Amino acid sequence: MFWTLIKLLVFVVAVIALAYGAGALMDSGQTVGLRILDMEFTLGPIQAIIAFVVFLVALWLVLKAISLSLALLHFMNGDETAIRRFFMRNREKRGLDALLGAMLAQSTGDSKTAMVKAEKAHKLLNRPIMTNLLIAQAAEAKGNNALALEHYKGLLDDPRSRFVGVQGLIRAELALGETEKARALAVKALEMQPAHEPTQNTLLKLQTEAEDWRGARKTLETKKSSGHLPRDVYRRRDAVLALQEADALAAKDELPRARDAAIEANRLSPDLVPAAVAAAHALVAQGKGTYAARAIKRAWKAAPHPELAAAFAAIEKGETPRQRLSRFQKLIKMHPDADESRLLQAEFLIAAEDFPEARRALGDLFETRPTVRALTVMAAIERGEGADDAVVRGWLARALTAPRGPQWVCSNCQHVHASWQAICDNCSAFDTLEWRDAPDSAGPSATQTELLPLIVGSLPKPAAEADAEVIDAATQAADAPAEKPA
Repeated sequence: MFWTLIKLLVFVVAVIALAYGAGALMDSGQTVGLRILDMEFTLGPIQAIIAFVVFLVALWLVLKAISLSLALLHFMNGDETAIRRFFMRNREKRGLDALLGAMLAQSTGDSKTAMVKAEKAHKLLNRPIMTNLLIAQAAEAKGNNALALEHYKGLLDDPRSRFVGVQGLIRAELALGETEKARALAVKALEMQPAHEPTQNTLLKLQTEAEDWRGARKTLETKKSSGHLPRDVYRRRDAVLALQEADALAAKDELPRARDAAIEANRLSPDLVPAAVAAAHALVAQGKGTYAARAIKRAWKAAPHPELAAAFAAIEKGETPRQRLSRFQKLIKMHPDADESRLLQAEFLIAAEDFPEARRALGDLFETRPTVRALTVMAAIERGEGADDAVVRGWLARALTAPRGPQWVCSNCQHVHASWQAICDNCSAFDTLEWRDAPDSAGPSATQTELLPLIVGSLPKPAAEADAEVIDAATQAADAPAEKPA
């Protein structure tokens, strides 16, 4: 309030002073003479003041005109000027509007509109990272991989966007079918950011598909070191890769290195059946049968498997069936009730021609788990005990329609494989094969093979049913009236 009063008083004093000065100037009667070339002007006080003001305004206009002319010259020369800044602001505004439109179109899935808007923003804005990235993503979504490849390359010039550009190039090269180029780019990307998990997974997949097992093992170790893989999972997958490397070396006739890789695979994962089998074969070739037997026993202890039994049998090739059965007792006793142990013992007893003992070893497996193998073993037992051909044919016919039993099944796509392998033939998944029963489709077969047991032969009746029939016959004979003598 006080300052307002002071400013008001100052304004009043200034107005009074100006009025007093103007009145004094007019009363003085003084004149101002002005001579321009040959012309002479005499101006009164008021006229002189007006002329002075007009002169100042004219001088200001002339200076502004000169400044504008210089600005136009600088603008035409490409220098930074207010005019250029005006046009640049207008251009930037239109570019940002186009960029926003591209982002909105991209978020709604309209790749065509997004690409048009992004290209417009690319022409208007001096923001190559944003516009190149947006155009590349829109082109990738639309399926124009060649255009996406071109704009992803534009991101490589700036260190801030180089990694993103390499990632985009990997996807574009894969879409174009250039897997070798994509693998080389993935190696570069992993060098730039070793802890980036998607890059690790992409490179690992490409290396396994290209059978670059040594490179895949290095990538797997990087993945473990960055904390993206538990130690037990790492050891299992590293064992799988080492086993594949052993197969590749064996194919090149580099047998010593192949055997070392197989033994290392078994060391990394002792319960991996293919690794134990390969290590056993390698150790036998090196004359280390005792170590081969240990490798088989460790894997068998985890889970019995027919391939382990075959590898264990191959350690001693010249033994008799009884000797082999005696040696296999160490394995059978680990899991005496397992299906594989019972089948294995029955098969050895059949080879030794001890068919009653083979029947006892098999037990009721042909009823509880009627697989092809169990029913075939029963057919062999019946044949060995001298049963009719019709009975043997009945067992074999039943085996035709029985489940196959455990097989190598991909846990990802349920595809059944004849033998174990690291990569699924159907879905290309890595290390997904499991030894288990394959999914079975319900319903009769198209060839009606379920009727074969009824056509080609009859099966022996269970003991309970046979005893019941004997009891019924005896009862009927006892209840029948006695015949009168003639």
